[in-house]
Amino acid sequence: MSLGDLGEKGRRAKPERESGQAGGNAKPTLKTIAELTGLAVTTVSRALADAPQIALETRQRVRQVASEIGYLPDRAAQRLRTGRTNVISLVLDPHEEILSYATSMIKGLTEALRGTPYHLVITPHFSDTPQADPVRHIMRNRMADGIIFTRTEPSDERVKLLMENNFPFICHGRTELATAHPYVDYDNYGFAYLAARKLIAAGCRKLFIILPPERFTFAHHMRHGFMTAVREEGVAFEIARDVTLDSGSDDIRDYLFRRMGEPGRPDGFICGGEVSALSVMAAAYDHHLELGKDVRLVAKQTSGLFDQIRPRVETIYEDLAEAGLLMGRLLLKRIGGPQPIDEMRVLQTV
Repeated sequence: MSLGDLGEKGRRAKPERESGQAGGNAKPTLKTIAELTGLAVTTVSRALADAPQIALETRQRVRQVASEIGYLPDRAAQRLRTGRTNVISLVLDPHEEILSYATSMIKGLTEALRGTPYHLVITPHFSDTPQADPVRHIMRNRMADGIIFTRTEPSDERVKLLMENNFPFICHGRTELATAHPYVDYDNYGFAYLAARKLIAAGCRKLFIILPPERFTFAHHMRHGFMTAVREEGVAFEIARDVTLDSGSDDIRDYLFRRMGEPGRPDGFICGGEVSALSVMAAAYDHHLELGKDVRLVAKQTSGLFDQIRPRVETIYEDLAEAGLLMGRLLLKRIGGPQPIDEMRVLQTV
């Protein structure tokens, strides 16, 4: 059959489909596509699986018809046949510090999965339950072909669990485990170091930083970068004791308000997210301190919020959409087969 014949059959079939004679309101199946294209069901199935043995033109035409009629594969049957779910699960911790964290990461991941048979499913994890619970549930019940998770710990139980079971995964963040594993991470050491150097160069005499909770790996990276910079220059410093980046914005603001009213207040603030930066600004305003003169800050920016803030705030950008894109692409490679670990680790620099 020629491509022209295939196209003609597809065009002749449209009126039948629209009038309900080719399936009506029933769920479209492979047989429906076969009837509309004049192809065998096995050819349609292989074309949708992007089999290289099927001509590119035929694959494109089959996908076009499938899209037009709203065909979706039967996942249960597909799983029985191939052992795969065509699902990627993103395990997310809800926290407010990083604005647009989830939406930016999802944007990158969906871009990586576009044009593939994979779908993204969000699995929530809450701080009052063990981190490994949702990962263990997904893995044991084979609810996804690969897992992505965030906010890693130095000896992360999820990484150990997935590696022991040879289950495809990639995480946003590193660990301190002896065995190398796939990850995409942001250079939080570089962020804190560069932010401190910027404040010192602006004339700040006492630097202040709010760190993530100590259990997370990136808290150690930020602390190390900060301490390296202040020790190099010999400036005074302070690390928040009663709040972390996971604290509520009201708690951070109230803590900073109290601190700014005490002797020896800091004049340079490093904020690992936009929420804590807004809290610094609010506390300074309530004390009638002028931003950029009495108080300076450098914030990690992950959204467009600070583009609209006046006076302008010094920021360092973390591209979460790019992180999502990289993680999606790397995980698809891993699902396709074992890959060299060195090719599965990416550090996003500042």
